[in-house]
Amino acid sequence: MIEEENDDLTNEHNEAPQETITRVTGMYKDWFLDYASYVILERAVPAIEDGFKPVQRRIMHSMKDLDDGRYNKVANIVGHTMQYHPHGDASIADAMVQIGQKDLLIDTQGNWGNILTGDRAAASRYIEARISKFGLDVVFNPKITEWQASYDGRRKEPVNLPVMFPLLLAQGGEGIAVGLSTKILPHNFIELIDASIKHLQGKRFTILPDFPTAGIADFSNYNDGNRGGKVRVRAKISQLDKNTLVINELPFGTTTSSLIDSILKANDKGKIKVKKIEDNTAANVEILIHLPSGLSPDKTIDALYAFTSCESSISPLGCVIEDNKPLFVGVTEMLRRSTDNTVQLLKQELEIKLGEFEEQWHFASLERIFIENRIYRDIEEEETWEGVISAIDKGLQPHIKHLKRAITTDDITRLTEIRIKRISKFDIDKAQQKIDALEDQIAEVKHHLEHLIDYAIAYFTRLKKEYGEGRERKTEIRTFDDVDATKVVIRNTKLYVNRAEGFVGTSLRRDEYVCDCSDIDDIIVFTKEGKMMVTKVDSKTFVGKDIIHVAVFKKKDKRTIYNMIYRDGKKGPSYIKRFAVTSMTRDREYDLTNGNKGSNVLYFSANPNGEAEVITINLRQAGSIKKLKWDIDFADILIKGRSSKGNLVTKYPVKRVELKEKGVSTLKPRKIWFDDTVQRLNVDGRGELIGEFRGEDKLLIITQSGIVKTVTPEVTMHFDDDMIVMEKWMPKKPISAVYFNGEKDMYYVKRFLIEQEGREESFISEHPNSQLEIVSTDWKPMAEVVFAKERGKDRKENQEINLEEFIDIKGVSAQGNQLTKEKVNQINLLEPLPYEAPEEVHADELEVVDEKEVTTQSSENGNDTSKNSNPDSNDDDLEIDGEGQITLF
Repeated sequence: MIEEENDDLTNEHNEAPQETITRVTGMYKDWFLDYASYVILERAVPAIEDGFKPVQRRIMHSMKDLDDGRYNKVANIVGHTMQYHPHGDASIADAMVQIGQKDLLIDTQGNWGNILTGDRAAASRYIEARISKFGLDVVFNPKITEWQASYDGRRKEPVNLPVMFPLLLAQGGEGIAVGLSTKILPHNFIELIDASIKHLQGKRFTILPDFPTAGIADFSNYNDGNRGGKVRVRAKISQLDKNTLVINELPFGTTTSSLIDSILKANDKGKIKVKKIEDNTAANVEILIHLPSGLSPDKTIDALYAFTSCESSISPLGCVIEDNKPLFVGVTEMLRRSTDNTVQLLKQELEIKLGEFEEQWHFASLERIFIENRIYRDIEEEETWEGVISAIDKGLQPHIKHLKRAITTDDITRLTEIRIKRISKFDIDKAQQKIDALEDQIAEVKHHLEHLIDYAIAYFTRLKKEYGEGRERKTEIRTFDDVDATKVVIRNTKLYVNRAEGFVGTSLRRDEYVCDCSDIDDIIVFTKEGKMMVTKVDSKTFVGKDIIHVAVFKKKDKRTIYNMIYRDGKKGPSYIKRFAVTSMTRDREYDLTNGNKGSNVLYFSANPNGEAEVITINLRQAGSIKKLKWDIDFADILIKGRSSKGNLVTKYPVKRVELKEKGVSTLKPRKIWFDDTVQRLNVDGRGELIGEFRGEDKLLIITQSGIVKTVTPEVTMHFDDDMIVMEKWMPKKPISAVYFNGEKDMYYVKRFLIEQEGREESFISEHPNSQLEIVSTDWKPMAEVVFAKERGKDRKENQEINLEEFIDIKGVSAQGNQLTKEKVNQINLLEPLPYEAPEEVHADELEVVDEKEVTTQSSENGNDTSKNSNPDSNDDDLEIDGEGQITLF
C-alpha cells in the first residue's frame, strides 16, 4: 500500500496523468437502433408471409416436433420451445395460451382461461394441447419450408412456416415495439376464404373484422385497417323487463369483469343509476342490470353506451414485417398477398409432388425392365462392382428409349438392392398397373399446374367445406347513431340560483332551487338587462345580476322559443321579439336588446314547445295618450334571430305587462323518421317517414312474438329485433291478427283496440307453440288462406277472407274466432279493401311555424322593425297585420 502511494506521488510530481474522453453518443445511437430493430423484428410484429411472430412460429414448430396425435402437457411444449426461443418460459406459455384461445390452430384440453370473463388459464403443467387438424392441414410442409439455424446453432428452425391461409387476418395480431406498434383485428374465417376466392377470380371484395366476443360494431370508418381508421364496438344490450337489462354479447377488448367495473364506476359518479348487477356468465355472457323503478330502460341503454365500456373505440393499425422491414398495409392488400403466397406454395407443392411421381414412375419402369428382361442374370459372372454396374447398364440400354431421363449410377445401385424374393414373385400386370396409376397421377398434377388458379379456388373451397362449420359471423355489423351524453346522463345534482346577486351553481343550497342537472350540462341564463349567457355547470358561477330565467341548455334546440318585450335604453321605445337559441359560444355574453345603456326587459317567457301567450300592455298616464291598455298575441310575431331588434310596441313608458292567456304551440307537428340502418328514430329526415307527431301522439309497436304497446316517440328509444309494425297510433283504428293457438292447435282471428296507453300487452295465447301468422292495421284487411293437401283428397281451393266482416272488434285479451277446421298450409296478407279514413281532429290547430322556418328565421340578424314604425308617430292604436308584424297608425 505504501509503495503504491509513493508511486502515485511520484506521478503527481513528475508527469500529470492523461485524460481519456470517450464520446458515448454514437454508442447509444447504435445500441438503441439495434435494440429497436430486435424488438420490431424478433418480438412484437408478425411477418406477412405466415402471420406469426417469432415466438408463435417457434411454438408451432415445437408442437410439430412433438406431434404424435396425442395431447402433450403445455409445460413440455414450452420446455421444448426454449430450444428455439431465447426467452423465459412465461412468455412462451402466455403466447401459447393466446393461440389456444383463438380456437384455430391448437386443440386444447383443460382450463385455458376464458376470453369472456378474463379468467386466466391454469398453470402450464395442468393443461394440454396438440395441433388441430386445420393446423396440420394449412401450416406445415417441411418440403417447402426454408430453414435456418436456431439461436445457439444446435438446431434448425423455419424462417417462415408455409401457411396456406390468411392466418394473420383470421387470428388478428397486436404488439407494441420501439417506435411503432401494430393492431390487426381478427376477421371471419368463412368471409376470408370467400374473399380469397373472389381475388383469385379477379373480383372485388371487402372484408370486415369479426370478434370472438360477438357484440355490435360500426365499421364505417374502418379505413381498410390502415392507420387513422376507427372501429366502434358495442355490447349487445336488450330489455328483459321494464326494470332489467341484459348484456349477452361483449364489445371486443373487454371482459365481463372490466365491463361491470366500468358500470359501477359510472354509477358511483352519478352518470347512471343501477340497483344491482348480476353476472351469470358461464359458456355464454349474461350480465343482468337491475334498474330502480321509474327509470327509462331506453335512456339507460344509451347512458351505458355513453359512460361505460359498453361502447369503446378501436384504432386499427396494419403493420407487418416484410423482408426484415416494417410495412404499413391495409387488410385488403394483406389478403391479396396471402392469397398470392398460397398460390405459390400450392405450386411448389405440386412441382415437388410431380417430381416425386415422375421419380417413382422412372424407377418402376426401370424395375420392370430389369426383372422382365432378366438383366439381373448378366451380373452373375462379374467379379467387381464396376463390372456389375457396367453389365446392368449395358443390359438396360435397348429398353430405355421411352424413359424421360437418363439412367444414373444411383438408379442402377437401387436395382441391385432388389431382393430375390421380390424378383421371384414379380407380377408384370401389377407392375404395369402401378405404372399406369403413376402416369394418371402425373397427368393430374400437370393439369393442376396448368390450371393453378382453379386448383387454388378448389383448395379454398375444400377448406371452407371441411372447417367452416360453426365459424359463421358473430359480430353484428351496424351503423351507430352518436349518443348525446347530455340527453342520457342522470341528473345527479341540483342547480340553484341567486337571482339578485347573479350567481348560479350546485353549491348554493341556501338559495332558490331551479332543477336537477348533471355535471356535464350547460346552463342558459337571461338577465334583467337583456343579456344572455351559456356556461358549464359548476359549483358557483357569476353570470350577471338580476337573473330572470335560468335553465339547462339543450344544443340545437329548435322548439324552445323565448318571448320577450324590452325597453331600449332608459327612456327609449319598447320592442317585442320571439327567438330560439340553437347555437352559441360558451361563456360569451350576448345582448338581446338594441345595445343601448339602461335597456331593461319588461316581459320574458321560455316556451319548450313554441307556445305563444296573450299579454296585456299597460302604459303610464302621460300627456294626451288615449289608449293606455291593449292586448298582444305572441302568435302574431314572427320567430327570428336572437340578435334581431324586434317589432315596436310603443314609444311611451310601459307601466307593466300582464299575462292574459296562456298560449298553445305555434310550431307545426314534429315529423319523425325511422332509420332502419341504425334502428333509431330521428327528426333529421333520415330513413322512412313515420308521421307528424304532436305532444300527445303515440307510436304503435307490434312484435312477432305477439306483443303490442304504445309509446311516446323519443329519439333515444331502442327497438326489439322482432318488431314487425311501427306506425303512428290512431286510437280508433282496430288491429287485426291471425295467430296459431298452440293449446287448441287451431288458427284464430281477432280484431281489437288498445285499451290502455303505454301498457305492454300480449294478444296471442301464452302457449309455447302459439305464434303470430299475420297482423294488419288496415281499416278493411283481407287475407288469403292456402289449405294443405290431405291424403286421398283434392286440395281445397284458396279462400279469401274479409277480416272486418269475419269478426267484430273485441278486447285485446279475447281469444277470437276460429279461422277454419281444415288443415292450413299458409296464410297470406292481401291488399286491403279501399276505405277513406276519418281525419284526425286536434284542439291546437293554431300551428303556423315549421321548425325549418324557425332555423331560417333565427339566422336573420339586424333590425326587423316594421317600415311604418316611426317613433314620432302617434301610438294611440296598435294593429297586427296579416304578415304577423305590428304596425302603428
